[in-house]
Formats: sequence, C-alpha cells, structure tokens
Amino acid sequence: MRSRFDEQLSSLNEELIIMGALCEKAIGLAQEALFTGDLALAEQVSNISAQVSKREKDIETLCLRLLLQQQPVARDLRTISSALKMITDMARIGDQAEDIAEIISTGHIHAREDAGDIRNMASAAIKMVTDSINAFVRRDVEIAKAVIKYDDVVDDYFDKIKLLLISAFSNPDTDGEYTLDLLMIAKYFERIADHAVNIAQWVLFSITGNKEGVQ
Repeated sequence: MRSRFDEQLSSLNEELIIMGALCEKAIGLAQEALFTGDLALAEQVSNISAQVSKREKDIETLCLRLLLQQQPVARDLRTISSALKMITDMARIGDQAEDIAEIISTGHIHAREDAGDIRNMASAAIKMVTDSINAFVRRDVEIAKAVIKYDDVVDDYFDKIKLLLISAFSNPDTDGEYTLDLLMIAKYFERIADHAVNIAQWVLFSITGNKEGVQ
C-alpha cells in the first residue's frame, strides 16, 4: 500500500515540475513578445496558459485521490496540502502571462529600449518563478528563502517604473494608452513575483511545517 502511495507522490512531484515549466515558458514568451513585438509569440501564451489550467485540474484530482484513498502521515499531508496551494499560484501565473500577451496582441504594443527597467523587472520575476520551482524540486529551504527575499528587487523595480510612467503623463507628447499598457504589464509582472513568493512559502511549509509568512 505504501509503495503505491509513494508512486503517486512521485507522480505528483513530476506533475508539479511540468506545470512549473509551463509557467516559466508562458512568462518567457510574454516577455520576448513584449520586447520584439512578435505577435505570434504572444498568441502562443494563450495555448500554454490553457495547458497550465488543465494541469491544475489534473493535479487537484490527484491530490484529492491521495487524501481520500490513503492515510498520509503528517509530512505527506504537508506535501499534498502545499501542492494544492502551489497549483493555485501557478495557475494565476499562467493567467497573468496571458494577460500580458493579450495587451501586446490587442494594443500592438512592444516595449522600446527606454523601457529597460521593465525588461529587468520581467527577468527578475521569471527568476523568482524558476527558483521557486527549483526550491520545490530540490526541497531546498535556502533557495525558497532567497526567492522570498528577492521580491524586494521586483518591488523596487515596480515602484521606479510606476513613478516614471506616471510622470510621463505630464508630457503632452506622451502616448497615454501606450504608457498605461506598460504600467499594467509592469503590474502583472509584480503579481507574478508575488505568486512566486507564495510558492516558495508553501515549499518551506512542506519541508519544515512552519506556516510563518505563508499566505
């Protein structure tokens, strides 16, 4: 019975890794579309986001099966409950990557070279997602803690971008719609980083049982 349970737990880990990789791909394509203006890349994000949503449902079903058909010990219970929380954040990451892609597609927007801080912010958010997944795969407390701390970097970028774009509205030559779209995109990257923090916190909980800081 335990060997069957362990096999299913292993499957759960593999599914989470695949879902995390899809999230990374969606964000990466959205970032590339933003800075190249390649609408074909933006269109791919929607398909990947749909795959993320399907994975969420499949993993949720697997977790519920593990809870109902087995009698998990405390450590296993933490892993399963954390997985249920993590997939919610991963799904939101997929949604927000799709939101960014939709802005690019409908507004025919791509960031100019003067939007370097957005590029840096996007890269920082992607790093956080990648590292939060790595923390789960490796069951590494230190990587998870580093992700949580790195959120300050993304927040600093967002504050700087927000002030820059808001001040741009005072210039009569500013394209208001373009500027507002960039601000929304920056906000979505900030939310993606927040979800990466949540994933890292649930990784910590699954390993240590410590709920401190978990949202």
